[in-house]
Parts: sequence; structure tokens; C-alpha cells
Amino acid sequence: MSGTSMDGIDAAFLETDGQAHLVPGPHLNASYPEQLRSALLQLPAKGRDVAGPERELTDLQTEAVRRLCADHGIDLSTIDVVGFHGQTILHDPARRRTWQLGDGQRMADALGIPVVNRFRQNDLDHGGQGAPLAPLYHQALIRAGAIAEPVAVLNIGGVSNLTLVDGGLLFACDCGPGNALIDDWVRAHCGVPYDEGGRIAASGRIDHRALETLLSSAFFRRQGPKSLDRNAFSPEPVRALSAQDGAATLTAFTAAAVAAAAQRFPRPAREWVVVGGGRCNAHLVSALRQRLRAPVRVAEELGWLGQAIEAQAFAYLAVRSLLKLPLSHPGTTGVREPVSGGVCWQPSAAPP
Repeated sequence: MSGTSMDGIDAAFLETDGQAHLVPGPHLNASYPEQLRSALLQLPAKGRDVAGPERELTDLQTEAVRRLCADHGIDLSTIDVVGFHGQTILHDPARRRTWQLGDGQRMADALGIPVVNRFRQNDLDHGGQGAPLAPLYHQALIRAGAIAEPVAVLNIGGVSNLTLVDGGLLFACDCGPGNALIDDWVRAHCGVPYDEGGRIAASGRIDHRALETLLSSAFFRRQGPKSLDRNAFSPEPVRALSAQDGAATLTAFTAAAVAAAAQRFPRPAREWVVVGGGRCNAHLVSALRQRLRAPVRVAEELGWLGQAIEAQAFAYLAVRSLLKLPLSHPGTTGVREPVSGGVCWQPSAAPP
């Protein structure tokens, strides 16, 4: 899995039947080379080379699978399928377009293992938003842990998305910015890739006028399910602020957007669980605790591997794709009826 933060690769093992059986295994995280990340952030753009970055990230993610196996003494041939989300460089559900770079055939040939990718397009083709796709895995995790419902799982990556699980109700949507605006801001103003622990934001002051402008986006007036592109929000309202105040305001924007989404829940959550990179931002988690009306815990407090959840989710969805089980539901993406998806690539030759 490579999320909209575009910071690197999360790889994880999962033993599953695509339904209730879940046995998470080891995982790893690998950063993108800075040159590749910079190239990806400029895509898609007319005249830019797409084939080169696609080959590079496919090979990096192929190597992540090999490394994960080697590090944990796992025979590559015992893996049934690889779920390969690819790197989103465009997501435009209004035009039924989504674009994840990643060559499934190239990976399948290199590993000698079937690879499933292109998870989102079939949902779009059937009237859905194409995102978020992790809710079915979130639901399976909650049920496996016998966690009292209703529970909201909040994934904070480049954008933030949430899943509400309550008996027969499964509701999900993207709810606003996640780490992307904050990361881009501190990279440009402080020369660091992200605001570690939220320390930069914690040293600044929220500009409430700028925050109000950010929250005035029409996106927040729409009912879910709904989804976002990484670049859906402009940082223009904080342009004149100091590095610290800009980081504080953008962090408050992420938290306020989540709280606004919670107000539109069909039912209130009794607790929240935060997964994804944003769970490591203590200042952001504190801001969520101040704004939400239920206890907020991070994944590790439930025994989950917070950094691995999204990668595990696409392993789970790859198995569901092979079994022709739904990957999305009307309540998670707005699709007209539950639909499967994904494209399975069979290796055409023995791996080198």
C-alpha cells in the first residue's frame, strides 16, 4: 500500500479467507527515494513521464515483498496472491476517473505470484466514489476483536477517511484532509518531511479566520459517501502565516473536518480508533479528543498494527476479489449495489 501521503510503501502479510478469518503477520515500511516522491507529486501533468515512475515504484514495491519474505524466513512460493494498490496520482469521482500507478503484470512476472490491482475502477463504473475501500476490513477487524459497537475507525493518511460499524450498518466516507497539507507545509517552510509528533503545530497558534475559510469548502456540505483527491484543498488561506501558525491551523483543519463528518453520522460512535500515519501525531490526536464526543484511541491500544492496517486491507480485498466477493457497498462508496472489483494478473513466466 502507498497512500496519498506519497511517503513510501507499507507491506504486510495477512492469512485470510476474505471474510471473518484474519491472522495478521509481519509487516515493513520503506520510504520512497526523494527523487521518486518529488516526481510522483508532480503527476499527472501534461508532458511528464509516467512510464518511468511507474516502473520504479512497481519495482520498489516488488522488492518490498521480497524483503518482507526474506526478513521473516517466509518462502515466497507459499504466498497465494499479492494485493497491489498502486500509487494514486488522480482521483476524480465526478468524472468516474481514478488513476493508480503500478504495473500488475510486471510485478506478477517478477514474483511468480498472482497480483491483484486496479481495485477502484469497477466501483466508479457502478456509480460509486471509488473510495474509501478499507471499510470491510475495518469491520472484520472490529468483529474479530469483539469490540463493542458502534465504533468509528478513522484512517489518517494523505486524506482522512472514516468507517462506522454498528451491527448491520456499515457507513464510510472521506472526511477531509489528513496529513498531506501539513506535510507539504512543513516541508516547504521547515525543510522536514512531516511534523513529527505535531511539535511544530503545537508551538503555533490557530488562525481562526483562516480555519473558517478552509472549512467553507463545498465538500463539507455534501452528504456521504464521498471521496477526495489529495489536492482537493488549497493551502492559500494560511499562505501569510508563520511556519508554526500555519502548521497549527492546518492541523486544526484536519481535526475539525473529522468532527464535521461525525455530525453527519447516521448514528453516533461510542468510541473512535485512529489508524494510519496520523495516529503518530500526538498534537493531532489531542485535537481530535477535544472535538469528538466519544473516547479516541489509537490502533495499538487495541492490539492492532496501526501502520500496517491499510496494507492488510488490500491483502484482504485481493482475496475477496479472487472470490468475487464485494469490495464496496452503497453505504461505503455510494455504489448502486455491492460490487467486487480488481484485476488479477497471472505470472506469464517463471520469476528471474
